[in-house]
Amino acid sequence: MENKNHQKSGIIILAAGNSSRLGRPKQLLKHKESTLLKNTILEALKIQNSFLIVVTGANHDIIEKGINLPEIKLSFNSEWEKGMSSSIVKGITELLFLNPDCEQCIISVCDQPFLTSSIFENLISVSKKTGKGIAASAYAETLGTPALFHQKYFEELLELKGKEGAKKLIKKYTDDVVSVPFEKGNIDIDTEEDYTQLISFDN
Repeated sequence: MENKNHQKSGIIILAAGNSSRLGRPKQLLKHKESTLLKNTILEALKIQNSFLIVVTGANHDIIEKGINLPEIKLSFNSEWEKGMSSSIVKGITELLFLNPDCEQCIISVCDQPFLTSSIFENLISVSKKTGKGIAASAYAETLGTPALFHQKYFEELLELKGKEGAKKLIKKYTDDVVSVPFEKGNIDIDTEEDYTQLISFDN
């Protein structure tokens, strides 16, 4: 693994939820000859000059067994039940510990099956080109994950509480946000019905 001081971008994949509406760990659902989570990880690993943190929580033992990749840092969030904010805080804390000079990070989830490395690359390049501190994915008339945040926002990300997600900052700093189209970004897997539809896509 290359020297982390040269790795300007951190990618944090949030995979700590207990998939309550699905009734089984969505992270491990089969997708593209792999699983939803592993597919997201493999796409993220294609990004140069970056390092990857996966935040686990519920079902972390079986999820971590299913990953087993030396290139990534697994970070267990013991407070996952407090909501997404706790996983973002855990991920940013780990990021700053691993690489205090990191210039930006992308926060991603693990249940957007159509996420590819080009989405991550576009967030980085559009942010750089426009000079905007936040680059968020645009789909279904909203802005959401994956979203890139410049290091100047790390402190506020660390202050998120409860069910708050990174969208709070996207709404607060609209003048510093650029949107990046993510076709099919609105498709995520929360229920068995969602997964059944995805399987028909895969086939």
